[in-house]
Amino acid sequence: MTINKKCALIMIRSGFLKRASSGGTGIINLCLKNVGSNMPNALKTLATLLLITSVLLVTCKSAYANDPLNEFEQAMVQHKGKVVYVDFWASWCIPCRKSFPWMNTMQAKHQDQGLVVLSINLDAEKKLSKEFLKQTPANFAIIYDARGKLAQKFKLKGMPSSYLFDRQGKLISAHTGFNGKKQQLYEQEISEALAQ
Repeated sequence: MTINKKCALIMIRSGFLKRASSGGTGIINLCLKNVGSNMPNALKTLATLLLITSVLLVTCKSAYANDPLNEFEQAMVQHKGKVVYVDFWASWCIPCRKSFPWMNTMQAKHQDQGLVVLSINLDAEKKLSKEFLKQTPANFAIIYDARGKLAQKFKLKGMPSSYLFDRQGKLISAHTGFNGKKQQLYEQEISEALAQ
């Protein structure tokens, strides 16, 4: 039995359903030409319904997976039991350029104790954040939120904004801005949260 390489293939033969995807495009095509002409109409209808259901599931799943709110919630669940430092940033934010090296240091220094740095980029165009990251690399996870859904959820007042969550996922501090004086306060709060 050969697979038609030009389309995703759902082959039904003797009641057996087999699915293959086409080159990662996410589009599923129904190719019944290899099945034969004696297939009952009910089976063809069932195959069509299965195809439609598969397309809807794939579409909904990929849309859900790319949602920043969902990505953030998944990250928080994944890091439950750890202290999570969440930082909102954008490529145009001058203090963000100073906070990134500090966040890299904090992540490296306290990772074994359970600190996770999670950053949320608010640039409307992803290429702007990529250019920023070439100059100021990040050694921590980044969620891209071009539409500002997470910014709305957190009711951001300025950039950068940071939020510290304890090991139970409870918000324990929130700050706007970044400078040397604030850096000391943030480090103290992180140390206290890790000690608990």
